[in-house]
Amino acid sequence: MFHWKNLAFSALAASLLSCAAVAPAQVSVNIGVAPVCPYGYFDYAPYDCSPYGYYGPDWFAGGIFIGAGPWFHGHPGFYGHVDNRFDPNHGYHGPMPGRGAQPFNHFQANEARDGHGNVGNAPHEGGGEHALPGYHGGGGAPHGGGGHR
Repeated sequence: MFHWKNLAFSALAASLLSCAAVAPAQVSVNIGVAPVCPYGYFDYAPYDCSPYGYYGPDWFAGGIFIGAGPWFHGHPGFYGHVDNRFDPNHGYHGPMPGRGAQPFNHFQANEARDGHGNVGNAPHEGGGEHALPGYHGGGGAPHGGGGHR
């Protein structure tokens, strides 16, 4: 009789466990708010503010930085010019931007990147680009792209 109770209990436990619903796993990653920087921010963690002259004018729409890294808001296939001499990963140790810095006048591109740090070919040459009239350092960006608030 003892064996029958163990067998019945085991069968009941197995049937109850096999009926348990399986819920899909939910993964959520919160990247937070984009950095607020006068000339944009680097496309890699910790997303420090980039200095004046790193990003070319094609990274700004109506004077607003289009974002980089997880906050990139450019069109698919976008590659914009940067001057990687201002990138700490390329040996830059100079000053980083201050809030309210003046816009650049003559950008000197030497590389093109998409919004996620991949080097590629932009659809136009990077030489001779100038800041757009009315450029204000990317202020007031919607979608959390850099600038003053």
